[in-house]
Amino acid sequence: MGSASLWARTRGPSQKAHTAEITSGGIWTVAPQLEQERAVTGGGYSTPVGVTRAEPEVNVPHPQVDAVARRAQERVADAIEQLKDYLAIPAISCEAEHADDVRCLATKVRDDLSAMGLQHARVLELDDALPIVAADWLGAGRDKPTVLIYGHLDLQPVAGEEWSTPPHEATVVGQRLYARGSADDMGGWVSHMVSLGAWLAETGTLPCNVRLVIEGEEEIGSPNLERFMDAYPEAFEADAMVLTDCENPSDAVPGLTVSLRGLLEVELHVRALSSDVHSGLWGGMVPDVSTSLILLLARLLDDDGRLAVGRVEVDEARRAAGADVPLTPEIIREGAHLLEGVEPLPLRGTSAAEWMWWQPAISVVATTLPTPAIKKNALRQEASATLSVRLAPDQTAEEMMAVLRSVLLTDPPGGVQVELRADGWAGEGWLYTPKGPAFEAADRAYVRAWGRPLVQVGVGGSIPFVALFGRRFGDLPLILNGVMDPLTTAHGPNESMHLGIFGKAVLANVYLLDELGALGRDGIRS
Repeated sequence: MGSASLWARTRGPSQKAHTAEITSGGIWTVAPQLEQERAVTGGGYSTPVGVTRAEPEVNVPHPQVDAVARRAQERVADAIEQLKDYLAIPAISCEAEHADDVRCLATKVRDDLSAMGLQHARVLELDDALPIVAADWLGAGRDKPTVLIYGHLDLQPVAGEEWSTPPHEATVVGQRLYARGSADDMGGWVSHMVSLGAWLAETGTLPCNVRLVIEGEEEIGSPNLERFMDAYPEAFEADAMVLTDCENPSDAVPGLTVSLRGLLEVELHVRALSSDVHSGLWGGMVPDVSTSLILLLARLLDDDGRLAVGRVEVDEARRAAGADVPLTPEIIREGAHLLEGVEPLPLRGTSAAEWMWWQPAISVVATTLPTPAIKKNALRQEASATLSVRLAPDQTAEEMMAVLRSVLLTDPPGGVQVELRADGWAGEGWLYTPKGPAFEAADRAYVRAWGRPLVQVGVGGSIPFVALFGRRFGDLPLILNGVMDPLTTAHGPNESMHLGIFGKAVLANVYLLDELGALGRDGIRS
């Protein structure tokens, strides 16, 4: 962490908040209170939707929580080295040749969880599935809640990507750790390992009961996660769940994810001829399926490139929350790697958050259009495109398909034959209203660790396991957090994790366990 500092809101014996600076060496010093009011009120951001900002009743903290926080911070440097060891294993779940790497990493994580003091650390197996690591610590007592912490250890592939550093050799540059999986999602669950280990090392106990589940197939859509839930139900029994695979608006603003877009893959096929024909003889006289395909795709967009079809109404509460999120043009340019002179699409009177999180989007991810390497003077008989359709959180695949059929199948150019079909699979979107004691506890924990409350955010991507957890455990509090930020570049080259976010996540996890434990089992859902 170098000389970087982390900030935490702590509670002294008088229960009055004070601000403490935690240096990389673990030394705490009380800092001036110039920013206290700003931190408590959200640093200039309005109240996130669904979270009570009136002064909540403060739970009495665990008497050793500050000592645990110090120990956790002292362990951050070692945790980064442990994280580097994990990242060196190419646990790429979508490539069969790396299945043994996924299993190797699962075994290593199991052994480390056992060594740090968690109980029943084991690798769960099913036929035709990559493993899940599970562990627990249930010694807090029946009156304390059981909190399930979920993460995933598998990685996206790196083949064909141009990295500035080796993708499986974690490299620190400035305040960022570069490696595939650094933030998505190993940094997320490793931050919980640090906080759990600090509690056990300092006190010999945890303030609540804990179960830990680390999946090996998230990056391929969690196809067997529900089978694991059915086969090993005891591993998922909990009173609240913390799901770590999400993003923060910036390295200074913590995020609580409350919505995800769904995902639908659609194939668009255009046919005009029974065989390829000479472009010199017939060009200009009969339809060119390549240009017909382009004309059809253009129907989906307005003149500025914004999606013109399938938009949804966004309620005023979400619009107000989205306006608070610091997604500036500068952050968008850097995070999306825009070339010089290229601008983000116009906002049209709303926020970047609304377009990225709560409206649908369509991207062309593959085509059969001729490549420059095949310069054949011919009109092709057919052309096709694969569309990745991101559904609004509360939009169904059937609703979007009805819109696409109306737009793309009506009056095709030149009378070409058009076929539109979904591939039979759709990832559900997810829209959640966080309320109740568990979320007030989470908010207090983040104020203590980050110096400001959580901002409720959405994620433009699709995370199938979240919808599954919501369907199976929707009556439980689901707290979605993580260590990603807009510059993480998850799933792309040069994926990275901000080290300051990791350090603050460790502290937030320490305080979150304290706050949830203080609620008691009966109070966590009341």
